[in-house]
Amino acid sequence: MTIKEYLKSRGKLVDEALDKYLPGGKSYPSVIHEAMRYSVFAGGKRVRPILAIMTAETLGCKAQRVLPAACSLELIHTYSLIHDDLPCMDDDDFRRGKPTNHKVFGEAVAVLSGDALLTFAFELIARNADIKGVRPGSVIEALRVIAAASGTGGMVGGQVVDMLSEKQEPTLPVLQYIHTHKTGALILAPIMAAALLCGAGLKEKKALRIYGENLGLLFQIVDDILNVTGDAGKLGKSVGSDAARKKVTYPALFGIEDSRRKVKDLRAMAKEAAACFGKRAAMLNGLADYVAERES
Repeated sequence: MTIKEYLKSRGKLVDEALDKYLPGGKSYPSVIHEAMRYSVFAGGKRVRPILAIMTAETLGCKAQRVLPAACSLELIHTYSLIHDDLPCMDDDDFRRGKPTNHKVFGEAVAVLSGDALLTFAFELIARNADIKGVRPGSVIEALRVIAAASGTGGMVGGQVVDMLSEKQEPTLPVLQYIHTHKTGALILAPIMAAALLCGAGLKEKKALRIYGENLGLLFQIVDDILNVTGDAGKLGKSVGSDAARKKVTYPALFGIEDSRRKVKDLRAMAKEAAACFGKRAAMLNGLADYVAERES
């Protein structure tokens, strides 16, 4: 199976699970459930939940063992995008080629739909305790990992520093903080949460952590590059916004060519970390290649 086939297959599994887990669009009060579903099913690669599933399968577990927690990561990611797009934040009109949540449902409902997705995400993580073979204590540990990656020590903290650093002289420490927290934390979290739910050993968790840290940074640097060189049609969002806002990015600090060299190095380091899994690392390696070479 190629990585594209794998992503399509596991993405379908995630979509089916999300459709089952989320309240129906007609459930009262319908507007909030419609808004939640609008953004969750507006597209997206499902990278975060697929990472949890991929980790589980690399460790010899079935996808169903981590599916509720995996889907929770997509809800957290979606909530963050809804809030990022608000006029008080990035003020974006389009996301994934479609009008942003607040453009369709209004700012108040957009805020509440993000809140509802975040809250429901933690209900889903708790549901992972109902899966046969999962140790209840591991669910608590996974919840702690995901919560830490989502809050001020992770994504939220990275977003705050990103906003504060706009129009400031870019520095490497600030850049590294933003990338490892704003994006990297929620790339690493599904990997480590799945490792806990599947009872991974210390050696396996160490290798997965190194893989995830490199993949997270790789993902964000490619995102930075695409904001400069990408095709808005393929990306489903505007390009050049980072430069317009004078955001701290790898291209802003190092230029495009050095940023591309960094991508190459990070891909190699991620694959080196996964080497201890032997043939089971095929999809981990494939994903590192896919992220490094993506155009959208």
